Amino acid sequence: MKFSDITGHDEIKRRLVGAIDAGRVSHAQMFTGEAGSGTLPMALAYIQYLNCPNRADGDSCGECPNCQKIAALAHPDLHFVMPVNKQGKKSGEAVTSESFMPQWRKIVTETGGYFDEQMWYDTLGLDNLQGLISKKEAEEVIRRLGFKSFEGGYKAVVVWLPERMNTEAANTLLKILEEPWDGTLFLLVSAQPRLLLPTILSRVQETVIPGGEAEARRRLAGSHAGEADEDFEMFVELARLSYNDKHLELMKWAERAAALGRERQKRLVENCIRLVRSSFMINAGLEDISYLWGAELDFCRKFSPFIGAHNVEGLVAEMESALGQLRQNGSAAIVFTHFALAVSKMINR
Repeated sequence: MKFSDITGHDEIKRRLVGAIDAGRVSHAQMFTGEAGSGTLPMALAYIQYLNCPNRADGDSCGECPNCQKIAALAHPDLHFVMPVNKQGKKSGEAVTSESFMPQWRKIVTETGGYFDEQMWYDTLGLDNLQGLISKKEAEEVIRRLGFKSFEGGYKAVVVWLPERMNTEAANTLLKILEEPWDGTLFLLVSAQPRLLLPTILSRVQETVIPGGEAEARRRLAGSHAGEADEDFEMFVELARLSYNDKHLELMKWAERAAALGRERQKRLVENCIRLVRSSFMINAGLEDISYLWGAELDFCRKFSPFIGAHNVEGLVAEMESALGQLRQNGSAAIVFTHFALAVSKMINR
C-alpha cells in the first residue's frame, strides 16, 4: 500500500512522511477513525514507507522486495492481530489471528483496506458471534517479537480493532507498550478508541483520520449496500413512529429489530447513533462535515430540528447502552423494546 493509493488526507500523509524522514518514529501509534475513513490503508502505507529503501517524493517505491512483501501482507517482520472467532469452537479452545491470515489477505486485497467489523465477520462465516482478541493472542505477539528481525528493519505489529481485546489481553499488551524493545513498532487501528483502557491510550501516539470522505464511504457501502439501506429505513421508521408517539407500532419495530442476527443488530444501533449525531450537526449548522449524501442527507435535514442540545446526549447514551447490552448478549427483545420506547420519549418531549 502506497500513500498515493489512499484517497485524500494529504496533510496527514505529509505529517507522517515528515516524521519518518526526520527519524521520529514512535514505537506505539494508533490510527483512529470510523470504518471507511482509511485507517488501515494509512497504517499499511506508513509501514511500507518506513521499510522502503528507495522512498522518494513522499512515498514508497512500491517495487522493492520490502514494498512487494508488505503489499502482499507477507513480510516476515510484519504481523497482524484482529478479532477472530469460529463457529463450533470448543470450550477452552484458543483461536488466534494466524489461522485466519488467508481470509485477512483476501479481504484487504479485495477492498483496499476499506471494510468494517461486520464485513470481516462475514468473511469468517460468523453467525451471531463476535470476534475477540484474547490473552493467548497477546502472548503470541510478544513471542513473535522476541525473534530477530528477518530483514534487519522494524518488527511491526498491526492490531486491528484493539477495542476487541479482553482485559487480560490488554494488560498483557500493556507490559510491552510500557517497556518497548528496540526496533519494534505497534500500530493500533481503532474505530472506537474510547473502549480501550486509559493506560493504553496514554502510551500511544494518536493520528485521527477524519471520516466520511465520499469515496471511502461508497467503497464501504458497496460491499453491503443492502444492509445499509435496511438500517437507514429502520432508522427513518423509528424516528417517525417516535415523533408520532405510536407505541404499538414501536413494539412491532422492536420485534423486527430483535429478529435480526446479533451482529446485524449491533450494526443497526451503530447506524442509528451515526444518523442521530449527523442530524445534530446539521441542526448546529455543521452540515458540511456531517458527511451525508442522498436519501440520508435529505431525511436528516428534515429530522434535525428535533435533535438538539436538549436531547442529543441522552439519545446517544441510550443507544450506546443498548449497544453495550447487545455485545454482552442481552435479550434482544428486551433491549430493543426499551430502546424504542426510550428513544420515542426523548424525541417527543
